[in-house]
Amino acid sequence: MKYWLLKSEPDVYPWSKLVADGRGKWDGVRNHTAKLNLQAMKKGDRAFFYHSNIGKEIVGTMEIVREAYPDTSAEKGAWFMVDVAPLKEAAKPLTLAEIKTLPELAGMALLKYSRLSVQPVAPAEWKAICKRIGVPA
Repeated sequence: MKYWLLKSEPDVYPWSKLVADGRGKWDGVRNHTAKLNLQAMKKGDRAFFYHSNIGKEIVGTMEIVREAYPDTSAEKGAWFMVDVAPLKEAAKPLTLAEIKTLPELAGMALLKYSRLSVQPVAPAEWKAICKRIGVPA
């Protein structure tokens, strides 16, 4: 199993909408590195839902429930999307400011590639964050 962090602006697609829908399409990704990360995802992988721009915090965990397939909002074959389902809401969201203070998260892609919307998370980082936000690892 691999771990990921997926960003969404909460005024565009918030955690609450994913929870209400029970499943969602992670589409609209228009960065080649992020596209490669989407293509690397496997059914059953886990991901953090990160509210970007407004809030800048991890608010929950998700499961990848459908592997990469063509993004219907893009030119045919150029971009991909995955389907996700919510797993658990964070008991206490973890902000970017807090992440920056934690030595065990100093190597996170989130801190190195702040604009990348789909990024990998190392297993040790996954466990550390899950513990902080009060969800099962």
